[in-house]
Amino acid sequence: MALAKIKQISALLFISLIISCSKEEVCYEADLVLVNSKIYTANADQWEGEALAILGDKFIFIGSNEDSSTYACGSNRVLDLKDSFIFPGFIDAHAHLKGIGYREITLNLQGADSLKNMLTLVQIHSNKLSDGDWVVGRGWIEKKWPEGRFPTIEELDAISSKKPIALERADGHAIIVNSLALKLAGIDRSTPDPIGGKIDKDANGEPNGVLIDKASSLVESIIPKRTREEEKRALREGLNRTAKMGWTQLHDAGSPLSDYEILNELKKNEGLPVRIQFYVSDGEDGNKFLDEGPYLDPDHYLTSRGIKFYADGAIGSRGAAFFDKYDDYETKGFLIFQKEETIPKLIKALVNGIQIQTHAIGDLANKITLDWYEEAFNKVSAENRIIENPRWRVEHAQNIKPEDQKRYSDLEVIASMQPSHAIGDLHFAHKRLGEERLKDAYTWKKLIELGVVVVGGSDAPVEIGDPRIEFKAAVSRKDLDGFYEDWWNIEEVVSREEALYMFTKWASYSVFEEDIKGTIEVGKLADLTIFNKDLMTIPEEDIMSSEVIMTIVGGKVVYSK
Repeated sequence: MALAKIKQISALLFISLIISCSKEEVCYEADLVLVNSKIYTANADQWEGEALAILGDKFIFIGSNEDSSTYACGSNRVLDLKDSFIFPGFIDAHAHLKGIGYREITLNLQGADSLKNMLTLVQIHSNKLSDGDWVVGRGWIEKKWPEGRFPTIEELDAISSKKPIALERADGHAIIVNSLALKLAGIDRSTPDPIGGKIDKDANGEPNGVLIDKASSLVESIIPKRTREEEKRALREGLNRTAKMGWTQLHDAGSPLSDYEILNELKKNEGLPVRIQFYVSDGEDGNKFLDEGPYLDPDHYLTSRGIKFYADGAIGSRGAAFFDKYDDYETKGFLIFQKEETIPKLIKALVNGIQIQTHAIGDLANKITLDWYEEAFNKVSAENRIIENPRWRVEHAQNIKPEDQKRYSDLEVIASMQPSHAIGDLHFAHKRLGEERLKDAYTWKKLIELGVVVVGGSDAPVEIGDPRIEFKAAVSRKDLDGFYEDWWNIEEVVSREEALYMFTKWASYSVFEEDIKGTIEVGKLADLTIFNKDLMTIPEEDIMSSEVIMTIVGGKVVYSK
């Protein structure tokens, strides 16, 4: 009996050993395994996980820590991300890459908290330059300044009468220049406003130094051009900062083809830290692109399939086009693009498979954009298009009359919106537009409920370009200090899930990439943004205290804190 018992125990031990060895022998190949985290996949079929594995540039496993043991083994690289929260790679669906870079390396006025401070920064920069050199800066905005006004030409003349000065407002739709810059550009009281722009004048009819939208080009065209090396440096700086902020992809909203060529060179020689969807600016480059068709990248790092148009300007500089005049100025804004030039391009874009994005802020600009989109759709039947549903976009889409909100859905037009604009504009939009018009401003929730695809971006360098700011603004509709007004339509906030979709799943859809990225699923590109706090559950006031601890693109760590 004793011998039989011993034999039984020995057999059990042997079987146990065999099983144990078998388990140890099973180790699937992986390049990177992340464990002990909370994963939000943005995939409704598997919303959460604890661990994931990456092979090459794609996900091969998402699941529990226990089930990850067959990947978290052998010589595979394993990262224990305890107390971290993993999301699909955040996408900035509207930004200006080179502008982000130049903000980092040139005169940056974005942090000026008063007019006095801004003028001081300009004076310090000017003192470093020689007579005749241009003083060029960007990023000033008066909305929170105690002075509450634009700089004046007299204030810039006081800084220098021997150096031309050109300072771009943060929205990119107005510049303020000194008298020397006006003189060099040949601008005087007799100079006519260009189509799509305005030369602002004082009570005596003399130019006051403020040039709005297309009028800015009268001065910008004579500013010495930057070298190709300077352009490359700015683009490289923009790429690196984008990765550092936690973005894994940026939709570059309107740039010259020369920028695409530089980016392609960087991709081949150095590699790109983040993915770029490149939209070509309307004009000569846009016309060339219409003829040549999309530039598709099999690696999905640098793709160009669209053109950027401008319907109007911005509210801050009163260039956005409205049906009714501004409450604080005798203007309705103005349209920038012209129908006779634009409609043939829209038709050609449909035929050649080119995606269109159009900057439209005012309610009139949004209506006209939808009108022209619809006219093009009606003239080119689905069977005569390379892409049946072209997924055309409207950038900003800030002020939309209710009847046109419904048209966004009917026409399947994508609304590309930047939540930070809302929390910035709340400080002056009421003065510009009045309470009644603001009922139809920044209507994120209404559009989503109508079935419109709403994608989120930052519009950096107009705004900071921080995904935390954009996420917080979307779910709270309050500025970073928690401020809002009763008339600010707080009911237009979106849920945490909707906010996540805006910067991941829906943003991927907006560039025809929903099958390859935007959610954490086996077989999709391994792009991740990892925070140290749970954006889906923490109080809204704590969102800004979270930090990006890692950015992963194509399975590679491109930023780590």
